[in-house]
Amino acid sequence: MNLILLFTMIVASAAFVGIAMIVTRWISPRTFNRQKGETYECGVPTQGQTWIHFKAGYYLFAILFLMFDIEAIFLFPWATIVQEIGMSALVGVLFFLFFLILGLAYAWRKKALEWK
Repeated sequence: MNLILLFTMIVASAAFVGIAMIVTRWISPRTFNRQKGETYECGVPTQGQTWIHFKAGYYLFAILFLMFDIEAIFLFPWATIVQEIGMSALVGVLFFLFFLILGLAYAWRKKALEWK
C-alpha cells in the first residue's frame, strides 16, 4: 500500500511540474528587444566595461553576514519555547552556537573579516 502511494505521489508531482512548465511556455510573451540583453543599472545607461571583477572578500563577508542573520532567525523561536522544552533545548542550542562560533573562528583565522 505504501509503495503504491509513493509511486502515485512521484507521478503526480512529476505531472504537476510538467504541466506547469508547459503552461508557462504556452502563455509567456515571445517578444525580443535589444535592451533585454543589456546590463541594467537602475535605468542609467552603463559607461565603460560592465563585466568587472569584484574581490572575493565581498562575497565572503556577505555569506558570513547571512550566516549570523540565520542564526538570529533560529534563536528567536527557540527563546520563546525554551522553558517548555527544558534541558534538551539548551543542549541543542549550545551545539548550534558551538558550530557557529567554530565557523566564525575559522573565518577570523583565515582573515576573511579584514578589509584590504
